[in-house]
Amino acid sequence: MEISPKLLQPIPFYMSYPNYLGPEREPQILQDLEYLQQMYPDTVKKCQRRIAEILDKTDYEGSMIYDEYPDRLSLLHLADSMKKILEQEGMNPSEDVVGLLLLNEVYKRRHGGCRGRIF
Repeated sequence: MEISPKLLQPIPFYMSYPNYLGPEREPQILQDLEYLQQMYPDTVKKCQRRIAEILDKTDYEGSMIYDEYPDRLSLLHLADSMKKILEQEGMNPSEDVVGLLLLNEVYKRRHGGCRGRIF
């Protein structure tokens, strides 16, 4: 029995997950994420909005946020810069919160979600 060459093609790692539902579910996943973000506490919503505004400056064609595998150190540096800006504006989120909000916003932008909108 001969194996088809198509079966020997590598697949992205996430497609091997048992619950992977395919790219057609991406809009539904983004909609769910945005719905759940509506339930963030008010202080976190303010931070998220501001992070989205700051990220607008690094959101351009060829930006590192659209690299296939964004550089972790660059994202950490960006999150640190955002934390300093937020502290200057009177907000005091933890590094973890800023990092998480940044990664969520990058994810949404990479997959066509709304930019920083929380209703």
